Amino acid sequence: MDGKRRRIAQLEEEMARPGFWQDGAARSLIDELRQVRRSVESFDEVARQVEDLAALVAIAQEEAREAGRAGEPVNQSAMGAELLEETQRAESALERLELETLLSGPYDRHDAIVSIHPGAGGTESQDWAQMLLRMYRRWAEASGFKVEVLELLPGDEAGIKSATLAIKGPNAYGYLRAEKGVHRLVRISPFDASGRRHTSFASVDVLPDLPTDLAVEIKPEELRIDTFRAGGHGGQYVNKTESAVRITHLPTGIVVSCQSERSQLQNRETAMRILKARLLERKLAEQREQLEELRGDVGEIAWGNQIRSYVFQPYTMVKDHRTGFETGDVQSVMDGELQAFIEAYLRWQAAGAPSRR
Repeated sequence: MDGKRRRIAQLEEEMARPGFWQDGAARSLIDELRQVRRSVESFDEVARQVEDLAALVAIAQEEAREAGRAGEPVNQSAMGAELLEETQRAESALERLELETLLSGPYDRHDAIVSIHPGAGGTESQDWAQMLLRMYRRWAEASGFKVEVLELLPGDEAGIKSATLAIKGPNAYGYLRAEKGVHRLVRISPFDASGRRHTSFASVDVLPDLPTDLAVEIKPEELRIDTFRAGGHGGQYVNKTESAVRITHLPTGIVVSCQSERSQLQNRETAMRILKARLLERKLAEQREQLEELRGDVGEIAWGNQIRSYVFQPYTMVKDHRTGFETGDVQSVMDGELQAFIEAYLRWQAAGAPSRR
């Protein structure tokens, strides 16, 4: 903690210098200061709770000695209940602090951009993609994060063809990077009149939502920007003006779109934010590939190698194939209870698993 306290002093000194607020890196430094302060405050809170617990134990021991000297009975049940309650409170705070220490990636503190795409299989996979969308929205809302739908393309019959969410809050990316990969569903299909069991796949991509002052060079001549009318199949939800924006990065072929805002300018700014995040992810992936070449062949993460399976029939189970963590309560997971899977992933990675950030 001493190093973090020194870092707080350095950041505060930097913020006090003339011209700081005109500096392009101001937002990044402010975010870092907020994150480091939160970490130190969490540590101090746990330290206070442990001190309070130690004081309570000392008081209980003294009361027991006094009662013994006076020949009076000791109310062990009341004393024990209070000690148990304080111990559980301290343990919970310690677990939260431990989890925060696992969020040590360079972008973990940032908001997250989550994109969901169905695999092959038409309506089946599109319905599975929509189920995942609901799952992540419920997890985010229950965890106190703000959710913003940046892009949503409905399926032809059911489900979705794609969706992009901005999930905003402290460490959103740090938690959600555990979800990046292919998710597999096994169930009796509601779209199959014969009631046969189907297997469907959908991919989840997770990127940090980076500040606009991050140095990712995007040249205007490398962009093709198209506008179109936002909305679904028709009616009141169709925007009568071309407010939706699609940006194509010509050198890489990356395409992003946004239609969540009424203003074309706002949609363009949001799309540029997503593009910047994807370009940074591409750059980081290239760096990881270079490191993997130096490290040797440790396997490739590719489409079809699912990270998690969700089985509805003939039994119920959700299993993460990386960590081995599983549960039989598939419905609770689909209702957003993902924290146990996320924590298992963070601990698995901290124990020395290959990094997939």
